[in-house]
Amino acid sequence: MQDAHSVWLDDGACDLDTLKRQVDRSTQAEEYPLAAEIENNIPIYSGDELRRHIATETGARAVMAEMNRVFTSGPGIVAVRGGYADTALVDAVTEVFFAAIEEEEAASGTSGDHFAAAGSNSRLWNAHQKLAARAPELYVRYNANDLLRRICQSWLGTGYQITAQVNVVRPGGKAQQVHRDYHMGIQTPDAMAATPAGQHAMVPYLTLQGAVAHTDVPVASGPTRLLPYSQAFVPGYMAVQNDGFRAFFDANFVQLPLAKGDFLFFNPAVFHAAGDNTTADVQRIVNLWQIGSIYGRTMEHVDRRRLTQQVYPSLVQQVDKLTTAEIEALIAATAEAYPFPANLDNDAPLGPNGLTPASQQDVLRQALTERWSAERLNAELDAQHQRRFG
Repeated sequence: MQDAHSVWLDDGACDLDTLKRQVDRSTQAEEYPLAAEIENNIPIYSGDELRRHIATETGARAVMAEMNRVFTSGPGIVAVRGGYADTALVDAVTEVFFAAIEEEEAASGTSGDHFAAAGSNSRLWNAHQKLAARAPELYVRYNANDLLRRICQSWLGTGYQITAQVNVVRPGGKAQQVHRDYHMGIQTPDAMAATPAGQHAMVPYLTLQGAVAHTDVPVASGPTRLLPYSQAFVPGYMAVQNDGFRAFFDANFVQLPLAKGDFLFFNPAVFHAAGDNTTADVQRIVNLWQIGSIYGRTMEHVDRRRLTQQVYPSLVQQVDKLTTAEIEALIAATAEAYPFPANLDNDAPLGPNGLTPASQQDVLRQALTERWSAERLNAELDAQHQRRFG
């Protein structure tokens, strides 16, 4: 019989000595023969050389195989010097991004970044679509980048989908706390503890984190702090909330300076955090890519908003006859549990955990607790749908 401790993770599974052993490695150049150099344990590639290799399918598969090994069993991080060879293109796209940011901030009076102190930086949500809407000819040139395609494909295969958020960090912008990324990196501790260890190990395969520098990013401006090889630590989604692990990260992270047009990609389970911008005059401008696998979807589409509205009158009438466990089973069978994908311009992460918008299940649970009328539930779910898709 499988031991429960091998299935369910808790604080006891977060052994700092295990992480220390896993990250106590030295990346050897012979392990990654296509890399131009190794810096801070991270393979650094030449964009020009990679473009030469991917000109043939055989060369492309060799590049993708090496990238996959880096993300899986290697340091988990790659940098590409000159991911965009044409930095004038990057500058032109930057101008479009700034025009969109200025327009949105003027309209809202805020920076648009839910994850930073007011005024410390600006964020352009859904920069991918906004670039297409504002400058379709630049969108075409910016995304017609086969090197970007091959890196994404190395981890996610074909059919991946790109989302992007521009982040502008001004002088004085403070560092983030160490974390892992979407999906599980934004879950509550209780949700993580209720998720089997196999899912903790699987989740990193659903996304790839990437970035392209839109300005030169010296270390003093706070490029991403990274802990190579930390993606191998399965309980890491829980561990990054532990003070001991945070202190270890703060004492051992590395950073890579980036030049305009450089790429940085990493396994989303790598321990990481944006750094302090200690400069007096450098605005750190990076377009953050989050690329998603096609496989994180159900086979059949169910209109769960409509389903919830249809069943709610009967459910609220019977709720007092049901146990808490039965109510939770009904909520799970009926409403959408996941608040993503979201329109983060309209639907800020103000749900119960402060990291995500409220889900349909959150709304239904509140409705049952407070005994809302069917009319109120319908209105709340319709408004939520409008924020998400409107």
